[in-house]
This record gives sequence, structure tokens and C-alpha cells, in this order.
Amino acid sequence: MHRILLAALLLIAPLSARADTAIVAGGCFWCVESNFEGVKGVSGVVSGYTGGDLQNPTYENHEGHYEAVKITFDPSVISYDQIIAQFLRSTDVVDDGGQFCDRGPAYRSAIFTQNAAEDAAAKAELARAQADLGQTIVTPILPAKTFWIAEDYHQDYYKRESIVLTRGGVKTQAEAYKFYRKSCGRDARIAQLWGDMAAFVHKE
Repeated sequence: MHRILLAALLLIAPLSARADTAIVAGGCFWCVESNFEGVKGVSGVVSGYTGGDLQNPTYENHEGHYEAVKITFDPSVISYDQIIAQFLRSTDVVDDGGQFCDRGPAYRSAIFTQNAAEDAAAKAELARAQADLGQTIVTPILPAKTFWIAEDYHQDYYKRESIVLTRGGVKTQAEAYKFYRKSCGRDARIAQLWGDMAAFVHKE
């Protein structure tokens, strides 16, 4: 009787949504985080550091690491392939010296794959994006290493209301983020590079 009851409960109980992750680096992690948090099927995006060997990296010292994000998503709503396609089309994939106004190794773009299936999917999407763009894409596909979560004040920076001092004066973090994104030329460059295929372009 107990087995029958348990089987019945399992049939009517709602199934938990499956969650997969994707790890990418596209320059400033605030921007990549804000891009993907609004995507249907994405349940969370965390900013962090990865790709290097330094243990317990910090914002002040993450030598060898990329600024990156870990995207958690429901694959029944959006696929890994779609995540990568959107990422590539929101990144300056022909720049191997950084992204936009942020220069140096920590700000380079990259895709970090966690298994063979992700590696194959990322390579296929990169080839497709390269054909669409008509230029050589320099964004590498690398095996994932430990993902270190960044300091709390970096998480959801784009919507926080704490007051900070910027080159543009005193602003909330949300205002500072908008000021930084525009000043850095991220959206203008993506629109120029990708045209109608551009993803996540913010227009004033």
C-alpha cells in the first residue's frame, strides 16, 4: 500500500526544473551579468574569476584569471547553444587584447567548457558566428577551471543603489554602471561589429 501511495505521489508531484551552467568571459563581468539575467530560462548569473591558477583570487589580485560569469539556466527553456550564440554576438570577438575600454588579459573574451558536449556545441556555435560575421573570431574555447565567486559588491552591481564616486561624479551603483557602459563604448562597438545580429545592445 505504501509503495502504491508513493508511486502516486511521484506522478502528481511537480518535477524540479533542471539547471545547467555555462561559463563565459566577455570583459567587465558586470555587463555580461546584466545581459544574461534578463534572458528567459536563465535563473541566475554570478560574477567571478576563472581560467588561472591563483587560489582565492580577489578583485585586487586575480592575476592569470579572466573576469567571467557563471550562467545557470533551464535547458528546457533555453539551450547551451543559444546561450553561446547570444554571448558571441554580444562580445567583440575579434579583439584579443581585452574588451572595449578595458584592456589586458583579465578582460579578454573566452568560453569555458565543462564537458565534451559543451565543447562540441561551443565550437559549432563559434564556427556559425564566424561565418555570419565574415571575420576570424579570436575568442578561445578553453577547458573550465575552478570558478571563484567575486566579492559581494560585484554581484548585481548594475541594479544596486549604494552610493559610489565615479569619474562622472557621485552616483548610485546602478547609475555608475550605466555611465561606465556608455563611456566604455560597449554597445556602440557591438552594434558596429554585429549589426542586426547584435545581442543585448542598450539604446539610450
